[in-house]
Amino acid sequence: MTTVTQAPPLAPAPEAKPPGKPRGRGRWTPYLLLLPGLLWLFVFFALPVIYQASTSVQTGSLEEGYRVTWHFATYGDALSEYWPQFVRSVLYAASATVLCLLLGYPLAYLIAFRAGRWRNLIMILVIAPFFTSFLIRTLAWKTILADGGPVVDALNTLHVLDVTAWLGWTAGDRVLATPLAVVCGLTYNFLPFMVLPLYTSLERIDPRLHEAANDLYARPSTTFRRVTFPLSMPGVVSGTLLTFIPASGDYINSDLLGSTDTRMVGNVIQSQFLRILDYPTAAALSFLLMAAILVVVTLYIRKSGTEDLV
Repeated sequence: MTTVTQAPPLAPAPEAKPPGKPRGRGRWTPYLLLLPGLLWLFVFFALPVIYQASTSVQTGSLEEGYRVTWHFATYGDALSEYWPQFVRSVLYAASATVLCLLLGYPLAYLIAFRAGRWRNLIMILVIAPFFTSFLIRTLAWKTILADGGPVVDALNTLHVLDVTAWLGWTAGDRVLATPLAVVCGLTYNFLPFMVLPLYTSLERIDPRLHEAANDLYARPSTTFRRVTFPLSMPGVVSGTLLTFIPASGDYINSDLLGSTDTRMVGNVIQSQFLRILDYPTAAALSFLLMAAILVVVTLYIRKSGTEDLV
């Protein structure tokens, strides 16, 4: 007879203990990694904002010096005197944002769904303006929109300038030194900021959703309205914000392509800081512009119904 000996039962494995907090130096590692970025933000963002806030409530002159006297009336005086420039800045920035959206969405859609092997080339062409200076790109538009040039002649032949002159965007047969020239410069310079977020949002859409819409016999327009555009709303919101915010504070396009009648609030701030040397008014205008943009952006994000920004 053969006896079979059974192996003794295995001891139960010890329960895994939940990971505790890192001890020693490891607990400070995340904070040390965040420290350079926090210092950068504090030195180059928070401190200048605090300094400008104190400058906006100062009184005095450059010869006598400025002192903090909590003179908040500077804000009211600046707003009452330069409110046309504020309205003009919002109008020009909004017009350029709408044009960038109308031009950028089809381009982003083409890159995301139709470009194929040409996708990388088209993307390089989109970001190619970044390879040159902002100033050089704006000066190039003075040649493009020059009087008697091919662009102005074509617009005259198509009677487009008659319509824009009736709207007050051009003056006769001239395009330079008019609101249209400023908006064209803003649109060109900030178009990549619209295309890139739109492309990123469109590229994330699952193509199986389009196939499902086709299986349900949806028309292309219905698929775009019910599937593509709603799913691309984060890119639309991001692109419009990245276009509107810098465009509303821009002064180079208005300075080089416009005239005294097209001055934006950025031109006023630049003039107050560097020419008139009225630092309290310039600082107050800067904070008023920042507050106006903050209100517009907050209302826009709530109205758009999405906070999932790309």
